[in-house]
Amino acid sequence: MAFVRVDNRLVHGQIIETWLPFTHARMIVVVNDELAADHLRQEIMSLAIPAGVEIVFLAVADLAAYFSRTPLDISDALILFSNCRDAQAAYEQGFDYLSLNLGNLHYAPGKRQVCPHVALSKEDESCLDFLRDRGVRLDYRCLPGDPAQLRTA
Repeated sequence: MAFVRVDNRLVHGQIIETWLPFTHARMIVVVNDELAADHLRQEIMSLAIPAGVEIVFLAVADLAAYFSRTPLDISDALILFSNCRDAQAAYEQGFDYLSLNLGNLHYAPGKRQVCPHVALSKEDESCLDFLRDRGVRLDYRCLPGDPAQLRTA
């Protein structure tokens, strides 16, 4: 099973330096409608990717179909969403996953800080309730070495 993470920063140093080695991923799949259509930003993000790691940019609606036709084992992938809404939409469209890592969601007015690196809006909480109700394990962890803060209720 792929490692699935919500991090509003998407590809950044923490992903490259800590999560790639932790997950042993050979592919990063960035799932974001806006970025899927922005080839310049894709090229800029791709500059940070180490040799031997593939990066793919997909619209949310394309994620499930992509893994049905790619020869790469899904367990070799690190899936990145920028927000909870996209993680829920992908699940609803057939991309099934058992665990969701909430790595970074910045604070903004109207959001509730639930741990040092995650602030949730009412919409975020609704999306996470949807996933939790379907058995998805929520893992609130910024770095792999942080203690897992698992939430199932």
